[in-house]
Amino acid sequence: MKTKGILITGILSLTVAVATAQLPSQGVSQSGVLDGVYVQEHIPTKKVIPYVPLREADVIWSKRVWRTIDLKEKINHPLYYPEQPISDRMALWDVIKWAATQEKSITIYDLHGIDLDDQFRYPVKPKNGNINDPEFLTRLDEYFYNITSVDSLDENDELLYDMDGNPLTKKMKIAIEAKDIVRYEIKEDWFFDKQRSVLDVRIIGISPVVFKMNPVTGDIMGLQNKFWIYFPECRYVFQNFFVYNTKNDAQRMSFDDLFWKRMFNSYVHKESNVFDRQVNPTWTGIDALLESERVKYDIFKLEHDVWHL
Repeated sequence: MKTKGILITGILSLTVAVATAQLPSQGVSQSGVLDGVYVQEHIPTKKVIPYVPLREADVIWSKRVWRTIDLKEKINHPLYYPEQPISDRMALWDVIKWAATQEKSITIYDLHGIDLDDQFRYPVKPKNGNINDPEFLTRLDEYFYNITSVDSLDENDELLYDMDGNPLTKKMKIAIEAKDIVRYEIKEDWFFDKQRSVLDVRIIGISPVVFKMNPVTGDIMGLQNKFWIYFPECRYVFQNFFVYNTKNDAQRMSFDDLFWKRMFNSYVHKESNVFDRQVNPTWTGIDALLESERVKYDIFKLEHDVWHL
């Protein structure tokens, strides 16, 4: 019996060690202590549900839509909280940051100075293929840190000067945290699959949005998209991180499940159109919301009237 107990303890310790080595947010603390009564292994080892194969000939109607997920809305709080990672959960921003900077399993697509560029044209990749290349890592930091210049001080907090008498400065990195993310924008395609006789939707890309700050005064100047990521690639990461369940801690879903089940609220800020224009500034205020609802209603109505096409 003693040997059996030692064996069980050894297996449990090995399981905890393996879980810790694989992914964060598994209910295991940084010190390796199991923060719970069992190892949470269902979501962290869950496989991605593949999309149903789709041919161009199967699609008889499609519409591209861009949505805004406002993180101030209560239903969207599972994407926003916790503000700091805990043993069993992380905010969506922390998941993206971990996957891009540590695991390096997702690709960041730069806007390249073009507002709202969502064409995935400028991937941020190392030139030599080495993911540990210092130049590549420095460039990644630009998307997850605010890099500012501060005065160099000595041990007495006095300014340091160069040989010409100019004040010395140094660069300081301030991490962009989950609480700094204001909203997420997603690009998705709605389509009717005649082989399955269903109206379906697939998310193509997702972009975190933060406040654009004046570097001098610190005033808010507007909103700024940080980058775009390709959602089908992100699914393999999102599938292994918990989302909070208000009803039952033992029955949590993953971030991929959340997007798959459409368990978020959003409004349409753009639909495919000949001018490539957004809803705003053509419509503002309540008119913009009504235009957003019109786009949603047109898709809803088509699902019921598709047999008359």
